[in-house]
Amino acid sequence: MPETSDFPAIHIASPAEKVTVEMSYVPSELPIFVCDLTLIQQHLTLARQAIDELRVSHPESTPSNVHAVYMSPWNSHDLNPKLKPLCESVVTIAKMMAQNAMGVWFSAMQLELFVSNCWGIIYEDSDHAKPHSHFPAEFACAIYLEADEGCAPIVFSRTVAVQPKPGSMVLFPGIMKHEVPPNQGRRVVISMNLLTRPVPSVQAA
Repeated sequence: MPETSDFPAIHIASPAEKVTVEMSYVPSELPIFVCDLTLIQQHLTLARQAIDELRVSHPESTPSNVHAVYMSPWNSHDLNPKLKPLCESVVTIAKMMAQNAMGVWFSAMQLELFVSNCWGIIYEDSDHAKPHSHFPAEFACAIYLEADEGCAPIVFSRTVAVQPKPGSMVLFPGIMKHEVPPNQGRRVVISMNLLTRPVPSVQAA
């Protein structure tokens, strides 16, 4: 039997890990989309039911940059099927915005857009979210199921604030930095990350 060593393994860096990197920031105009979801109110109702059910089935709040009364697991759409209709609608809306506002047709690149993560958050007094982005997601969103008057906005790049309204969604490129300042009142949100993946090729019979 070979002898084992008490010394830790030595990592030898590859040439790619040794390259010199200079970083700078480039001001860019990235769009945010505020959508009225009242036409799919039934999907919002199901999503609100899902959060209450997840709080029973998965009562421990998920650790993250969000400081809130409750945050459900990152894969809540896999845990509760009541979130699926809303996920499908968000993908449809995001594809339309990519085409109409950004000139991107995912299908032309043999890519499909899908919801990789979906979670619910219940904010109450003093709850907040630290500055963060959802990179590498192509899109992210915040869907407001409940939003008391005067509750905290979502703030992008510390300059643009969007005030939540019940039944609305804010959709944005996943790379955009955003935060939620200390909240007042109640604010119930479904958030999602949307990624792309190659469309499976169809083998000829």
